[in-house]
Amino acid sequence: MSLSSRGGRAVFRFRDFRLYVIGRFLWGLAMQMQNVAIAWLVWDLTHDAFALGLIGLSTFLPTVPLSLVTGAVADRFDRRRILVLTYALITLGAVALCVLVYERLVWPIYLVVIALGACRAFSNPAGQALMAATVPDEEFASAAAWSNSGNQTANVIGPALGGLLYPFGAMVPFTAALACFVCATAAAFLIAPRPAKGRSKGPVTWSMLVAGYKYIWGCPVVMGAITLDLVAVLLGGATALLPIFASEVFQTGPWGLGLLRSMPAIGSILTAVVLAHYPLQERVGRTMFICVFIYGFATIGFGLSTSIWPAMLCLAILGGADVISIVIRSSLIQIETPDAMRGRVIAVHTILTGTSNNLGDFESGTVASFIGAVPAVIVGGVGALLGAAIWIKLFPTLWNRNRLTSDG
Repeated sequence: MSLSSRGGRAVFRFRDFRLYVIGRFLWGLAMQMQNVAIAWLVWDLTHDAFALGLIGLSTFLPTVPLSLVTGAVADRFDRRRILVLTYALITLGAVALCVLVYERLVWPIYLVVIALGACRAFSNPAGQALMAATVPDEEFASAAAWSNSGNQTANVIGPALGGLLYPFGAMVPFTAALACFVCATAAAFLIAPRPAKGRSKGPVTWSMLVAGYKYIWGCPVVMGAITLDLVAVLLGGATALLPIFASEVFQTGPWGLGLLRSMPAIGSILTAVVLAHYPLQERVGRTMFICVFIYGFATIGFGLSTSIWPAMLCLAILGGADVISIVIRSSLIQIETPDAMRGRVIAVHTILTGTSNNLGDFESGTVASFIGAVPAVIVGGVGALLGAAIWIKLFPTLWNRNRLTSDG
């Protein structure tokens, strides 16, 4: 049977999946508005590339010590309740940000960002594992593509909306984000409870906590897919530097930053819609590597751009290539991992790939503070190309992978 027995919009016949997608969309919309507003506020008050990089580091830091715990929590407790609780805490964090923005305080914002990162460390593995339980296995590839499409739609609208709202006052995008967080929490609450049936409730042991790492280490295909994305995003990420490009290279304001932040998502959503209707069937390994090469070349093209329009095109191409890699990687992990330990594996996946964006932002900001924003982006794109070439040699099984399901 193919990964998607019906394809198209048939997967939306499942009520809990609809609520899940709505909640994730609103959460993503709020987060993107908030991220753009934070980045521009920090740049406006400091004009320091390193200060921009610290935003990514602040998001990344809590995931390191929590990565062992969050996956175990997702595998032992009701994932829906975890999602509701973390969404509620993120909403409180949004309230705190509104207060800090009103006072125009910079450094306390990093503390709130760290707290929000800790909440996301719990919500990501629980939420991703919960999605797999809202649809049958044969519908998962289509559901993953539609879910990613909803996320990318939020990633398109959120940054643009944040950039457009900011000129009306710094508080406006933060208040709008707060309202979306409240609605996202309500949507998650309406999902049917998912008791941890068939999952271990025994004593917490070191072996149980590191089971996700052991599983990934022993599965070359999953290991290669996760670390390939880690290398590409860590070296090729340019998101943290977009405020610099918007203000100094392209001579625009917050609206320019919003457009730049939206373009990767525009490319992603167009590609994700195609994947939802026509799921990947063959040569998925080679497809993933080719997409990473495209990602690297698009990053270099963005760095070489001297006006905003070709830069926007490069970012759209970058986003389209990235979403294919995301769908392949997430499908491999969800399908091949037993449900009893899916939360722990996804927790590791989150720290190595989801937060690699944040660590990549810190790397970009740090490098840019020494050699400048444009050279930092170009060097990062070249690094992504070299990383992909090396990974082909290190993980031939992934390169030769034909289907998302077992080739055997």
